Amino acid sequence: MSIADNLKAIRATLPSHVTLVCVSKFHPNESILEAYEAGARVFGENKVQEVSRKQETLPKDIVWHFIGHLQTNKIKYIAPFVSLIHSVDSYRLLEEIDRQAAKSGRVIDCLLQVHIAQETTKFGFSPEELTTIFAAGKWGELTSVRIRGLMGMATFTDDEAQVHAEFRSLKTLFDQIKIAYFKDQPYFDTLSMGMSDDYRIAVEEGSTMVRVGSSIFGAREY
Repeated sequence: MSIADNLKAIRATLPSHVTLVCVSKFHPNESILEAYEAGARVFGENKVQEVSRKQETLPKDIVWHFIGHLQTNKIKYIAPFVSLIHSVDSYRLLEEIDRQAAKSGRVIDCLLQVHIAQETTKFGFSPEELTTIFAAGKWGELTSVRIRGLMGMATFTDDEAQVHAEFRSLKTLFDQIKIAYFKDQPYFDTLSMGMSDDYRIAVEEGSTMVRVGSSIFGAREY
């Protein structure tokens, strides 16, 4: 099937309140444009140099999400244009995003990445670390970032019960933080979980944003 057909098929499986992020990392501009012509506007990238290059050459109404592990010294390159950073995995990183966003005269939306998988290779706050950060209240001093919600990746496994449980735990944490710290802030509304292999389970467990790449674009061209 074509990229347009793949997009149509995936959209048909998603409720209207779930945002589809087309993960275009390592795919050429031609593939992104095919998805764009089929109506896609939200694209996710995980390399600063690559997304910067694509942002310069592709249509300006594309909404760019950064979904990969982000180093503090690279934030300045994406701060002028990035719409949402999914992968904030330390308070130091959040502070630097705030600083670079202020330099660019912007407020950058961010998701805090939570480590919910059994795999040690994945990044993110532990639920306990996140609870401590919010309780300390320092995040409220940051004026150029806006915490939109949480992001997490489940263990890569065929055990669907485990994947359900991991996503469910993140939804529970999201609800707890929203009630405790964002009860009167409607912008805290995003729970990014689910990729090509497990997005259906993620949606069942309360995801509002899914990151799908290979099911749209096919195998990546590394």
